[in-house]
Amino acid sequence: MTDPLVSAAWLKDRINAPDIRVVDASWYMPGDPRDPDAEFLQGHIPGAVRFDFDQIADKQTPLPHMLPDPMEFARTVSAMGVGSDNRIVVYASEGIAPAARVWWMFRVMGHDAVRVLDGGLPKWIAARGPLQAGPATHPPAQFRPRYRKELVRTFDQVGEILMKKAAQVVDVRGAARFRGEAPEPRAGLRSGHMPGALNAPFTDLLNPDGTMKAKAALKEAFAAAGADVEKPMVTSCGSGVTAAVAALAMARLGQWDTAVYDGSWTEWGGRADAPIVTGPA
Repeated sequence: MTDPLVSAAWLKDRINAPDIRVVDASWYMPGDPRDPDAEFLQGHIPGAVRFDFDQIADKQTPLPHMLPDPMEFARTVSAMGVGSDNRIVVYASEGIAPAARVWWMFRVMGHDAVRVLDGGLPKWIAARGPLQAGPATHPPAQFRPRYRKELVRTFDQVGEILMKKAAQVVDVRGAARFRGEAPEPRAGLRSGHMPGALNAPFTDLLNPDGTMKAKAALKEAFAAAGADVEKPMVTSCGSGVTAAVAALAMARLGQWDTAVYDGSWTEWGGRADAPIVTGPA
């Protein structure tokens, strides 16, 4: 496989290709007053469809934006005009974190022809890419899901991995949250981290302009956290969004099958039966 990220120049050259489908995955943390749906209508990459992973999610769990049932996912994206024959490019209005989440979701559902626009909408605008206002519609397509369970980890699986030291668990939250020195942004969660987890803040994987670092710098960032990029890894964060940035970084390094703990700290930190420690890794 090639790089999981594409540049704005790459997309500009292919924006009118019939098999290209651009997906806007913009999302903001709870409490942020910005409205990604309204921003999409004001201006988006031409032909892009809006993908709200708070809505395309498992509605049977109180946890936020957990993976939906594969068939429900397929019905939803098919109706949006996204099919198994499309080359998908995902972007976000800021950086790449929400786009990385949607990239991972499509890969979990068996679609490998999906890439992330490096630097998101700001890089598209900087490259003088055009914007389109209003909704974008496409004829229905056919998306055929093939669920890949090896890319997803559950609470019980992560607990067993930590106990048996079967893989590295890399938490990409900020260092203060990881150490338990800063409160969680979601109410009701304990502070700290999983025993045995490593800490590689996702911001250390990105350049100041929101693009992803080059391979050598990514290796350095993971190594600084004590993580070996040649060994199995599970990534975790607050709610499964920025954990996908680490999975995306691992794919850039050639490790395409890095699993994400979908529930992440929203699940682990909210359960009374989950062991938690504080301090450095």
